[in-house]
Amino acid sequence: MNKYLSQLVELVEIDKKIDSFEPEIEKINAKLNAMLAKEQELLKQIEQNREILENNDLTIKKNEAHLKELSQKINDLAKKSAAVKTEKEMKALQLEEEIAKEQIDFANEEIERLENIKEQKEEEIAALEKEIEEMKSQIEEARSEAEKDLAQLEKERMKVYEDKQKLLSEMNHNIVVFYEKIRRWAGNTTVVPVKKQACYGCYMKINDHTYAQVIQGEEITTCPHCGRILYIENTPEEESENTQEEASA
Repeated sequence: MNKYLSQLVELVEIDKKIDSFEPEIEKINAKLNAMLAKEQELLKQIEQNREILENNDLTIKKNEAHLKELSQKINDLAKKSAAVKTEKEMKALQLEEEIAKEQIDFANEEIERLENIKEQKEEEIAALEKEIEEMKSQIEEARSEAEKDLAQLEKERMKVYEDKQKLLSEMNHNIVVFYEKIRRWAGNTTVVPVKKQACYGCYMKINDHTYAQVIQGEEITTCPHCGRILYIENTPEEESENTQEEASA
């Protein structure tokens, strides 16, 4: 394998390391983000319960105002009943009074129902606020742990970037441009090995002439199918296969 090809193989491995940092960062932040999302969900539930309480209070006040009106109506009916002169008028007043009393019973039942909901929602809010308070120390612990891990990861990433810059400074500019052109669409499969005479980027079999060029490793060879840069891995197994093929050629 010539110097330039060796550098390209090293470069693609460095780029793979660089790209691997992003999922590592997401993994580190995952626990903290999940806890923060849970906290926001609890706060949302508290807000929803408070809105219910606010609407409840308004409805209770309306029912209480209606009760006052009904109580006044019953008092007025009692005064009118003292002045009635016919049985028909008396029955009409009694009917109005019965309806008013039914409405009073309904209003009282509604107020009792709303008061029970109010008590339930206040208990839920208290429980949610307690859960949030208990989560605070866990969130801070997770944040501290994430910051520590991210700082360590950043050191590792800077070291890899330094290695890349050092390698790039030693490489031929035209080769780097050629590499980056392929990398724009091939990503971390810009430089791939050939195994069993197949490109391990597109998995298509390459012709004998191209394969012989890759084995020789004297120049940069690209896959005739996909255009990725090809090389032979220097493993005992590959060396054995190459030797056998050269002997049979």
